[in-house]
Amino acid sequence: MLHEMLFRLAREFVYERGKPFANSEFGDFARRDIAIEAKKRLIFLPYELKVKASVGAGNWAAVPWLGFFDPLITESATQGFYVVYLINPQTEEIYLSLNQGATAVYREFGERRGREVLKRRATDMTDRLPEFTSVFSSDPIDLGSQEALPSGYMAGHALGRRYVANGFDRSLFYSDLESMLSAYELLVDRGGTTPLDVMHHESGSRDVEETRRYVLSRRIERSSAVRKGVLEKRRPQCEACGLFPELHYSYSGPLKHTPLDVHHAKAISGLAEGESRRYRIPDDFLVLCPTCHRMIHKQENESDLDQLKSRISFKHLAGPT
Repeated sequence: MLHEMLFRLAREFVYERGKPFANSEFGDFARRDIAIEAKKRLIFLPYELKVKASVGAGNWAAVPWLGFFDPLITESATQGFYVVYLINPQTEEIYLSLNQGATAVYREFGERRGREVLKRRATDMTDRLPEFTSVFSSDPIDLGSQEALPSGYMAGHALGRRYVANGFDRSLFYSDLESMLSAYELLVDRGGTTPLDVMHHESGSRDVEETRRYVLSRRIERSSAVRKGVLEKRRPQCEACGLFPELHYSYSGPLKHTPLDVHHAKAISGLAEGESRRYRIPDDFLVLCPTCHRMIHKQENESDLDQLKSRISFKHLAGPT
């Protein structure tokens, strides 16, 4: 069971950290076995998340963790925001936390100022999830280390709960995970850590719900995993004007860099908050050139390819023979 594995990790980590990192059976247990067990907890939940457990990269970490990542936001603990179990090896406590990647913030702002940025963003995250402030605590967490990354995790903590081996409710442990993942996906829907004025500017709307739907749709389009999946399954040609980079520009580079956009054709108005299945690849997408992509976003119905085609009054020059 996941809770048993995590408490073993908490209980034995200090001792195991005294052994060589390379080829550690305990390290393999954490990275492989715990991650597999965590993935099993997601089978019957409506979330498509990446799962990773870590005890360090090349050397033992100060704080081991198990993270759940929405690919629309991040697939790494170094950036974005995510759900994570963080362990204090000194006290053998486990924290379930809605947290943020400190590494990217440190790189931009430096460690001291970066921690302040993480704290401010954590407050913003909490404010966007008023339904969960009575479920989880926003009190500071203690990871027993003042190293850079643990300090970043402590600063980036928005909401969560602390568990101790001899005083926790097993059923609450698992219901907490489901509730926290629900909060996570709701935060994605509501714009994450992006300020509302920035979202309004990007969407061109002052309506909060319309703005959130627009930003979510654009986030889906820009996801590297979505782009790769759509371009692999559809012809790399604009489905509106017919622009074919290989023919019209002699483009011969990697598919992922082809000068075409992936458009989330599902109507923005149809994106309900909290919708568990946001997209199907490639069914919910169109491949468009940047110009046609801009134009379809100006239509009332952003999924109407025929309307867009009817407005096109030019033809591309013949390409090389």
